[in-house]
Amino acid sequence: MVTPSSVAPGRVLATRPRRGLLHRGDRRATSGRSHEARTASWMVGPAGLLLTTFLVVPVGLAFALAFTNARLISPRPARFVGLDNFVNLSQDPVFWASLRNTLVFALVVVPVQAGLALGLALLVNAKVRGTTFFRTIYFVPVVTSMVVVSLLWRFLYQEDGLLNRLISIASFGHYTPIDWLNDPRTALGAIIVMSVWQAVGFHMLIWLSGLQTIPAELYEAGALDGATGWARFRWITWPSLVATRTFVLITITIAALSLFTQISVMTQGGPLDSTTTVVFMAVRTGYQQLATGYASAISLVFFVLVLVVAAVQRYLTREKV
Repeated sequence: MVTPSSVAPGRVLATRPRRGLLHRGDRRATSGRSHEARTASWMVGPAGLLLTTFLVVPVGLAFALAFTNARLISPRPARFVGLDNFVNLSQDPVFWASLRNTLVFALVVVPVQAGLALGLALLVNAKVRGTTFFRTIYFVPVVTSMVVVSLLWRFLYQEDGLLNRLISIASFGHYTPIDWLNDPRTALGAIIVMSVWQAVGFHMLIWLSGLQTIPAELYEAGALDGATGWARFRWITWPSLVATRTFVLITITIAALSLFTQISVMTQGGPLDSTTTVVFMAVRTGYQQLATGYASAISLVFFVLVLVVAAVQRYLTREKV
């Protein structure tokens, strides 16, 4: 038996902790972790269920139906047809027209909307009076329903609408009014203008949030080096907006490729399919023509298109180390 008196001077007597205390501590830690896991599953479970029900399952069904001749309402069961839908799609002139319209819309809207939003954000971020007022004004179209905005602009674009009247007044009566949405030469351009106007306020706020995260010390250091105006923007502001720039460009691109509401409300794809987009064609094929299998093939092609464009855009806008 070891006694305190028998321990050499300078040595610490090691004592063994009671086993009951260790077991109770382990049980409490394990119980706490299991409780946290149960709480996390209860919190994530509803969102996961909704995500699976309304996203994963429909996407899986669309992939499966793309290889069948399924119809929305038909007494005959769907039959596997392999790649027939995709072969027919490659020979469909309406599909190629809708793809061209979609790409033209995206190629114009993405740089114009991103550039205008950045310009407005720079103005609003300036230390001047009234920035809160202008920030609110620019954001009003964003919180307005797209259906309401589309109806409003459809009235503006009519042959006897406000836009033609203003142009006629500005030209002192030497202007012949046109029906912007019923002319194949102007219909898509008119929708582009309206779409840029409607969404520029949202992306302005995204740019603004990025601008406000740039440390003021960087601008002070640039001022000491003699950087003003364009030099400050090029060497300080623009490089500091890498993450914001990537987010803005990808979101605008996906929204542009998914163009549907404006087309449905304003032109129904006309005139002469000059405003038909890939998404609108898929919806029209599936719900008006009831060709669910063919519409699913269109949706699958659109999914691949968006995936490729987003990946390429993400690669091009990556932060280079």
